[in-house]
Amino acid sequence: MTSINKKTLLTEDWAVVALGFIIIVLILLGLHIPSPKFTWHSASDIGALFHSDNAVHLLIQFLFAYAVFVLGAILTGKSVKAHLRVFPIVYALTIVALFLAGNATVKDLGLEAVIFSLLIGLLVGNTVKLPVWFKEALSAELLVKIGLVLLGTSVIFSDILKAGGKGIVQALVVVLSVWYFAFWLCKKFKVDEELRLMISSAVSICGVSAAIATSGAIQGDPKKLSYVVSMVLITAIPMMIGMPYLAHYLGLSQEVTGAWLGGSIDTTGAVVASGSLVGEEALKISTIVKFSQNVLLGIAALAISIYWSYTNHPAGAEPGSKPSLGIIWERFPKFVLGFIAASLLFSFVVSPETTAAVKGTIKDIQGLWFALAFTSIGLETNFKDLIKDNSPKPFYAFLIAQVFNILVTLLLAYLLFD
Repeated sequence: MTSINKKTLLTEDWAVVALGFIIIVLILLGLHIPSPKFTWHSASDIGALFHSDNAVHLLIQFLFAYAVFVLGAILTGKSVKAHLRVFPIVYALTIVALFLAGNATVKDLGLEAVIFSLLIGLLVGNTVKLPVWFKEALSAELLVKIGLVLLGTSVIFSDILKAGGKGIVQALVVVLSVWYFAFWLCKKFKVDEELRLMISSAVSICGVSAAIATSGAIQGDPKKLSYVVSMVLITAIPMMIGMPYLAHYLGLSQEVTGAWLGGSIDTTGAVVASGSLVGEEALKISTIVKFSQNVLLGIAALAISIYWSYTNHPAGAEPGSKPSLGIIWERFPKFVLGFIAASLLFSFVVSPETTAAVKGTIKDIQGLWFALAFTSIGLETNFKDLIKDNSPKPFYAFLIAQVFNILVTLLLAYLLFD
């Protein structure tokens, strides 16, 4: 886990909301951040990508993103020096990914930049020994969440009303059924109770965030938490890439596909990446469904805290004592509030004309944040560390529970959104 110093001004989630709205407000006030172009058909077109105008656009985008990234370090109390050194490397790798994704043949295949970002990050992260300070400064979660706050500008209130009720119903059924199945299965595999709780929450609610919230609720072992986070990242990669193509093969509509992706894939960033492979409607529905599950995170953390206090009586706690109701607010993912606020702002305050004028700029910046985030995720993931000193039984249980999750969510998505 990344260390936080005493100069922390905001928690990561609140910093994400602040940074997201700084970007939104600046763009609404007239700041134009040009987006460099990466479209090319053959090797003869590559030279045009580096002409003076495109190079200037690239520099402006880099400086803007650099400033936001470093400001995030200041707000969250992380090492500014480390962030200053790390971001240019992450940005350069991400530009390579954007270049590869800009090829016309690649675009025809529907392969997005985030896939190349992830693969490039994995390649570098597993062939180069990166120092601890470098990995701590990557801030993948912060980058993903900023992109999600910006995504809220494209989801108008009527879209939430249209799919939100169905999304909540699906989230409740999926979370309850998958959580109890995973918990029961882990018990059959003789997985210890700490891992059992973290795995069940991760596979049923929202992946990394749920695992972190559960670990905090039970004061879990950091090594066990790292193991669960690794499971989530490993399974998110093939699901993120494969499920959109499977949905196309099955002939599913964008609405059904979005609900399936949002309810099945654990990490929010991977949901967004998968939804973007299918289309705008799938992206919106998948995000709404995933956020419906995220809303349950605080309630789940509270329930797990009560269960843990009654059954384990941790040191310093009185037997049978109940945890504070404030845990719900403490565990609630605050960046969801940023997404909702951005959606409300563009639904009821910003005029349609202004929305149309800034839509392209915000979407380009949003895409950049997601690409940067998945480069960072790849750099953070080391396959050798995933299997070292870890029993395979929890991973087997996680995989089986994930398959159960995919099937149950597909059935519900078809019944509710078809």
